Amino acid sequence: MLIDEISKPVKRIDVEDKIKGKTEYLADMHFEDALYAKTLRSTKARAEILSIDIPRLPEGYYIVDKNDVPARNGVKIINYEMPFFAEDTVNYIGEPLLLLVGPDKETVEELITEIKVNYKELKGVFSIDESESLTEVIYGKDNCFIEYNYGKGDLDKTEKEAAYVFEKEYTTGYQEHIYLETQGMVGTYENGRVKVIGSMQCPYYVKDAVVDALGFDYDDVQIVQSNTGGGFGGKEEYPSLIGGQVAIAALKIKKPVKLIFDRDEDIQCTTKRHPSQIILKTFLDKNHKIIGVDADVKLDGGAYMGISNIVLQRSIFAAIGVYDVENIKVRGRAFATNNIVTGAYRGFGAPQSFFATEMHMEFMAKELGVNSLDFKKKNLLKKGNLSSTGGVFREDIVLPKIIETIEEMSSYSEKYEQYKKSDKYKGVGMSLFFHGGGFTGNGERDIIKAKVKLKKYKDDKVEILISNVEMGQGVTTGLRKIVAHALEIPLEDIIYANPDTDRVPNSGPTVASRTTMIIGKLLQNAAIKMKEEWKSGEEIEILEKYKHPEGFNWDAEALVGDAYNTYSWGANVVEVEVNPITYEVDIKGVWAVFDIGKAIDAKIIEGQIEGGVAQGLGYAGMEVMNSKEGRLIQRTNTDYVIPTAKDLPKIHNKLVNTPYDYGPFGAKSAGELTLIGAASAYAIAVQNAIGKTVSQIPVTPELIMEVIKNDKN
Repeated sequence: MLIDEISKPVKRIDVEDKIKGKTEYLADMHFEDALYAKTLRSTKARAEILSIDIPRLPEGYYIVDKNDVPARNGVKIINYEMPFFAEDTVNYIGEPLLLLVGPDKETVEELITEIKVNYKELKGVFSIDESESLTEVIYGKDNCFIEYNYGKGDLDKTEKEAAYVFEKEYTTGYQEHIYLETQGMVGTYENGRVKVIGSMQCPYYVKDAVVDALGFDYDDVQIVQSNTGGGFGGKEEYPSLIGGQVAIAALKIKKPVKLIFDRDEDIQCTTKRHPSQIILKTFLDKNHKIIGVDADVKLDGGAYMGISNIVLQRSIFAAIGVYDVENIKVRGRAFATNNIVTGAYRGFGAPQSFFATEMHMEFMAKELGVNSLDFKKKNLLKKGNLSSTGGVFREDIVLPKIIETIEEMSSYSEKYEQYKKSDKYKGVGMSLFFHGGGFTGNGERDIIKAKVKLKKYKDDKVEILISNVEMGQGVTTGLRKIVAHALEIPLEDIIYANPDTDRVPNSGPTVASRTTMIIGKLLQNAAIKMKEEWKSGEEIEILEKYKHPEGFNWDAEALVGDAYNTYSWGANVVEVEVNPITYEVDIKGVWAVFDIGKAIDAKIIEGQIEGGVAQGLGYAGMEVMNSKEGRLIQRTNTDYVIPTAKDLPKIHNKLVNTPYDYGPFGAKSAGELTLIGAASAYAIAVQNAIGKTVSQIPVTPELIMEVIKNDKN
């Protein structure tokens, strides 16, 4: 099939086998003489390990721990502070102490319960407030993993000139990924080489971690992605930990070692979205124009920094939302606690900030006695304005068109006025937001340095060779379409297998909404070059390297300049009715409009929209996860509830596109954008329905009851 129009939907390459249950995931794969591994984990949030009493093991059963790490017992993420296996102390409940490995799974699970760990408990830190107030010092001198400060303009002068000043704090909680397939890795050792196969987003991240753990030559480690049943960021950095563990075990035992989590273990021990506390102090002139913002963003990083510094950057760069503000001062900190480690999650720090910003805009409009949408429109960014970091918005910002479109679809303004007069708890809310595509600043150019390869075989079929993975988002179809369209050959003639680091160059990780926009463009460029050299029946290889667009500048130390080369934009409207007796929220309608440039496949994008919005609504209203003394309270998928199709109405969506010159056929980022605005639209709708201020998510019936009763008191 020739691709005549890139946006026209085609049948997804992977859909038939997945629907029929034929797709083979890691747990389905057979490995000859494989041994099963189970992790012994800390039951203490912070403690010294005095001793570990291990029972006599049957022949063929093994302990793998810190003493078996040949080189470096630290997982390469940004730094190496998180160990593969705990050394002398533990810093969170669930931290891995050792693996018990053997041929019979039930015996392994029985034996591990017989191991006794003797601890000396230490005082822990379990909240951002405790960490900031230094009730106990657990990291450095100030419990702060990382702090960033940046700004523009003259906020001191602005404070003196402001006609209005508004200040409020907003808080968000954890969010668990609940991907369909749990974390899993298999390690093998043969002929002096280690091979790790598993469910992952970033094969070369895992490779780097394994190389450093083993002290092996780079070419003696091979990483292969197995079919991956969902990631949402949860399989970005975490697989480096368990990939290293199975590699260490396979090297010691010289047999395949299989480590696959059950659902409860996955929920209890893997990374989550960062809880946040965000204080916004905003200055307005007499005409209600925002002239300054002072933002303080605080994240709970958990026991190890992981990638909290990168998540924090995304969060602080969204501190003023989609609004034009000339004078700002932003402080961002990620704090150490003895809670579960937090990490990558779809949206990557932006949902927290956009929740705060959009709720704050509603709060200010209410205090001023003005229509919130009119207030937002007055302050919208436009082409030529400067971003929070002083970068220039070079492209058309089509937010007015997005707002107009979603107004027509949802009848937002009409319902807004109608429900204000209603005696029922009905409300409607609108959120506005953006997402910067790709790595921040100079990350793509100076850190990732992506390379892609196209290989044409003698039968005139062409293979895509990249390290980016399919995890349910549709890239095996989308990237094939890009190459087939550029080469003008049938889609069926394009090959794209799961990445194997022995075969594919490092095109970077499958994160940051970069795969279609960045990698897709490199593949398009490579295909254009291949087309020029095309000779039927002959082999051709084209290697294409990333080149940063000219004119974009970034100072990574000062956090000044173009944080992103392009932005995708969006608006969500949510309509709700709150039960006046139970305070349960019934979602009556959901609308979404996005500018993602040119859609590579309209049906795949619709799937991204429906999934992303649903995930955002779950974050907003029902996905409750609390921690007490470092132990998760909701730690099974029975008590951690996510939305199903029955919880949501049809999600009406449209695209309002501004093609991007440096994206394939004009495409921009899409995957994360679709989640970012749903939480604030939902919370605003509930707030309007009950007529009381909401400043935290998730907005549960218990919270609504508390807000209403506190207001009455």
